[in-house]
Amino acid sequence: MKRPYEVSFIVRIESSSGDEAINDQITQVQSWIETGEYGQVTKIDRWGRRKLAYEIDRQREGYYVIMEANIDPQGLPEVERNMKLSPAVLRYLIIRADE
Repeated sequence: MKRPYEVSFIVRIESSSGDEAINDQITQVQSWIETGEYGQVTKIDRWGRRKLAYEIDRQREGYYVIMEANIDPQGLPEVERNMKLSPAVLRYLIIRADE
């Protein structure tokens, strides 16, 4: 049974690559959620480039994205593992949305 979740993450901004790399990473995260019939992304909210509260891996800015998705709880460990191992994702947070 799928439940509503909010997936927030910060994408690393590379000076040499532009918006294409950011869009590719957002598409990659969306595919991790939708792989294997575990979930479906219902909304993507791009906050854009923002200054970080503190430096992370020598990065002072990041691209903030918030996704709303319906995800089967059995698929969450795989999504979290992929987010943790991705070098392009600085930080992430997955929380269950109120129903």
